[in-house]
Amino acid sequence: MNNKEFISKLAKRCKMTPAEASANVDKFVNVMTDRLKENDQLNVSGFGVLEVKMRKERLSVNPKTGQRFLVPPKVVPSFRPSSKLKDKFK
Repeated sequence: MNNKEFISKLAKRCKMTPAEASANVDKFVNVMTDRLKENDQLNVSGFGVLEVKMRKERLSVNPKTGQRFLVPPKVVPSFRPSSKLKDKFK
């Protein structure tokens, strides 16, 4: 499902125009992004937890040349689904 299909389904289910649904999704994503930038967890009941994790520095290899190089540490977003969400796929 792409973004356009998602917006369309959300608009129908919430009885709003696609423009309103798109604006609401944008607002939600902005709030999530702001919280994650502040290293805060975002718990969405029944869905899961979005959080920021620090990846450690690691050694990697270029498969073409065989040259080894160091990949610096970085911050990445992470998602842990809730048990309710997991149970729906059993």
